[in-house]
Amino acid sequence: MPAVLEIEGLRKTYKSRRRGVRHALDGFDMVVEQGQVHGFLGPNGSGKTTTLRTLLGLIRPNGGRMAILGQEVPAALPAVVGQVGAIVESPQFFPNFSARDTLSLLAGAGGVPQTRVDEVLELVGLRDRAGERVKTYSLGMKQRLAVASALLKNPKLLILDEPANGLDPGGIREMRSLTRDLAASGMTVLLSSHILGEIQLICDSVTIISLGRRVAFGPVDQVLAEHSGSAVRVRLEAATDLPRAADALARAGLAVTAQPDHLMLAGVDKPAMVSRLLAEHGLYVSELAPVTVDLESVFLELTATAPVPGQHRQVDQSTKVGGAGQPGAAGGGWGA
Repeated sequence: MPAVLEIEGLRKTYKSRRRGVRHALDGFDMVVEQGQVHGFLGPNGSGKTTTLRTLLGLIRPNGGRMAILGQEVPAALPAVVGQVGAIVESPQFFPNFSARDTLSLLAGAGGVPQTRVDEVLELVGLRDRAGERVKTYSLGMKQRLAVASALLKNPKLLILDEPANGLDPGGIREMRSLTRDLAASGMTVLLSSHILGEIQLICDSVTIISLGRRVAFGPVDQVLAEHSGSAVRVRLEAATDLPRAADALARAGLAVTAQPDHLMLAGVDKPAMVSRLLAEHGLYVSELAPVTVDLESVFLELTATAPVPGQHRQVDQSTKVGGAGQPGAAGGGWGA
């Protein structure tokens, strides 16, 4: 059975007088299997939103191959569009329409039975507020309405770009439950989010993109295992001995990162060797513990967006995880 989504060698370049040729996508690959919740991660400027827009026929690529449900796109896009629901960036709604009126209009335009409107309102938890005008909705409620619009067609592939934007912790949990329920029903979900802890909880597999290229791919546990290395944290009985310990370990060929009250070591196959080596220098270990990595630390390492230790890092939108669809931004989605 073919994958629900296949991208091979996707390329997209932009030209400008000021910057010359810029490679937004530089041979990017991605595969999403049926029934998965697949996380798609990348900092702003990495090519993530360009990938989604290219996949949906909103941008023309310069090269590569794309397929949805086994059919080549963009050529076969008219044939598969009815089986794809998507929110890319922040969709806009008529503020004076109610949620039910909004979805009814989209259903009519897309040939979807009106009975589906109440079904999706129930799914996203808006049925009790469906008669209220959209302009009275919170940002989180508007996000739920956007998801409802993408679900109208009961798609086989659901693409969600930042669906948890503006949601409080309870809303994020509800969105997590909804996403898992949709996948359990047989729907495939491609999920982009800047909440990396949530991606780790909810996704079966992930793709990480940086500078237009894939830098990690696979089941979440596998990606974490591949990038955990053999890192250990070392504390000494006397914190004043840390500089001497760092020097001794570095001379032994270990990669050492000094922190104020401990040392981080990479590439340690036999932790006992560390304590033995330090003891030979009259340095005694109070803690020697393996470090378990999470998806956030792997992401920051692979995309080179980790802050420099000891330096205050200003908030830079170019390093924020996520797509271009931030609250209030003009964008678009595929509803009905």
